[in-house]
Amino acid sequence: MPTPSAPPRLPSPASKPSRRRGGRPRWLCLGLGAGLFGCSVCVFAQTTPAGTAPAGARPKVCLVLSGGGARGAAHVGVLKVLEEMRVKVDCVVGTSMGSIVGAAYASGVPLDEMEHTLASLSTDKLFKEKPPREERSIRLKQDDVTILASPEIGVRGSAVLLPRGLVSGVQLESVLRQLSRARGFHRFDQLPIPYRAVATDLITGKAFVISQGELSGAMRASMSVPGVIEPAQLDDHLLVDGGLTNNLPVDVARSMGGEVIIAVNLGTPLLKAEQLNSILGVTGQMVNILTEQNVRASLDSLRPQDILISPELGDFSASDFDHMTAAVPIGEAAARKEAPRLAALAVSPQEFAQANASRLAGKPDAIGTVDEIRFNALKSVNPGIAQEVMQTRVGKEIDQPTLDRDMQRLFGTGDFEHVNYRLLEEPGKRVLNVDAVEKSWGPNYLRMGLGLSTDFKGDAFFNLLFSLRKTWMNSLGGEWRTDVQLGRTSRFYTEFYQPVEKSQRYFVVPSLEFERRPVDLFQQEQRLARYDVRIARLALEAGRASNYGELRVGIEKLNINAGLDTGPSFLNPSPQHATPTGFTLKGVVDQLDSVNFPRSGYAGSVHVFAARQTLGSDSEYTRADTDGSYTRSFGNHTVTLGFKVGGALGSQPLPASANFQWGGLLQQSGYPTGALVGQTLQFARAVYYQRLAEWPLLDGAYAGMSLEFGRMLHPLVPGNSQDLQKSAAAFIGVDTPLGPVYLGYGYAVGGFSSLYFFLGRP
Repeated sequence: MPTPSAPPRLPSPASKPSRRRGGRPRWLCLGLGAGLFGCSVCVFAQTTPAGTAPAGARPKVCLVLSGGGARGAAHVGVLKVLEEMRVKVDCVVGTSMGSIVGAAYASGVPLDEMEHTLASLSTDKLFKEKPPREERSIRLKQDDVTILASPEIGVRGSAVLLPRGLVSGVQLESVLRQLSRARGFHRFDQLPIPYRAVATDLITGKAFVISQGELSGAMRASMSVPGVIEPAQLDDHLLVDGGLTNNLPVDVARSMGGEVIIAVNLGTPLLKAEQLNSILGVTGQMVNILTEQNVRASLDSLRPQDILISPELGDFSASDFDHMTAAVPIGEAAARKEAPRLAALAVSPQEFAQANASRLAGKPDAIGTVDEIRFNALKSVNPGIAQEVMQTRVGKEIDQPTLDRDMQRLFGTGDFEHVNYRLLEEPGKRVLNVDAVEKSWGPNYLRMGLGLSTDFKGDAFFNLLFSLRKTWMNSLGGEWRTDVQLGRTSRFYTEFYQPVEKSQRYFVVPSLEFERRPVDLFQQEQRLARYDVRIARLALEAGRASNYGELRVGIEKLNINAGLDTGPSFLNPSPQHATPTGFTLKGVVDQLDSVNFPRSGYAGSVHVFAARQTLGSDSEYTRADTDGSYTRSFGNHTVTLGFKVGGALGSQPLPASANFQWGGLLQQSGYPTGALVGQTLQFARAVYYQRLAEWPLLDGAYAGMSLEFGRMLHPLVPGNSQDLQKSAAAFIGVDTPLGPVYLGYGYAVGGFSSLYFFLGRP
């Protein structure tokens, strides 16, 4: 009897499948039992290793996009090539900037629209948190004209508290919503392409995969750079940038069933030695090192069938959000290098067109109308007052840009460290839930500021300012503010600002002030004397405020003492003591986009003080002054027109203590600061400046010049000119974290000239 032929040779049970694309066939013995001739009869079937597709079947393709800040625009270039080559993507995973591009693609944003949105972005647009200045409350705008600088420090008992990041992410989230076609709560498997975002849990120190929720919130959490953007709160998790733990999340793509991984690694270039000269540089380097280490582990996990695309971005900075789209062609070039391998994943034109049409079919979810606007439980802020800040209303069609601006306005009140919203579907109603998180370092805040000036002729001055605000002292938003200033002008000021109704438009303000400052008296350019002036002021005012401006009326009592500090005795003031008391009218309008280097807008003010003996004043007079400015820009060129006039109303002249003091840079340049003193001021100027440089989150650097015309009538010092004064100035101005810095030169017809340096507004 012939011997049966030997069965095929079996691989050892311990042997591993081949790492070649498609895998090596495995043979499985189904064990049908002993044969007729006493030998085993086996049936051998071909099986497929895990992570590979059956023979002839298209593998599941998952796209993995790494983080990399502004370098992430290269991902768009890669996606362009994938679409061109008809590579159908079955799932997307992203970290940090990769999560943003990935979410946009997975939710159905067309690539040309995505690129257009990226081209419109800038560092300011992403990270400058405050709403447009013209939309902020006038009360907050008035701080801009002081020497106060950021940051704001929280004070609670004896503890000093700091913010958890330089920016909150409010502005960033409004931009991210533009890059998403899915709004509201979603399970990310239900998007046109299943999607995952990877963040880092700051509490556990582990990678955290986000698979559901608000898409823009997931994107924001994944790119919350520690120390720069505040951590995102998701349930009990405090999330920051996923690059710290899993910058190239290949493992997440595998868990979604990815059989072929297309991994796009943007790289994490380490900083050079000369860049490690600050705590920010050292911190950034530590983050880069951690990121690079976890990327290496992900690269080692790639299989032969996977495709790695590495755009050659060189020194392209991860922080260069002003020129993001320059990275798009670099991503395209890198993807084309892998064209032969990508071609093997292409589907038919009909199948790709159908898949892409399905991806693009999703439109941004319309919010429509809501039945209730609800705030999270707030400890200090009155939610009814917070809702008054919003223009979105219950029962009315909700406009997405308006809602985004509402979030910025809420953040701009200064009460919240983060503001976002969710749409909740509840039985019988639709709720707009505003996730407004009160500042963890509030509600009491300390700010400081420094002012310096010199005319390079021996006079150098400084002022150091401390401002403490205690907010939300009652349900209507009462605020107690105290300012203490030391230096050339020593000042103590305290007020209690009390809104009287929910809209906070109407208010009353009692205030108390003590001030001591030197006043110089000049004859032409020669200083004659210096006086030590002490002023105590008690006032009660009421008014109405809006984002445009404020109007106040009230009563004010002053106690003024002036003594001769230096100078001949015959210049001793007489009288040395004055107690004017009278009615006040103050109005201000401010729609400038910036107070330091405005590029557009207008501003103005009026102030009237009517001293009346019937109120206990030792003299009777009415002093009035008004000023205004209008600014318009043409590209980097800006022109500002301004004026100031003041004098006595009626027949009574102004006492010496109520005279106007003028002179200095851009205020009759060429004269020493405060050299012109008199009863009637008339002044106009035209200022031109050009922006020389733009810096992230700062206004930049400017060079400019001014032409000024003015006169001081009825001067305090006899012999000083009452003729029209003509002046000009040239200056360089730079925006800094401590405030604007000016270096200028002024010349007045008649031979007066002066150099000026200011830290703070001149």
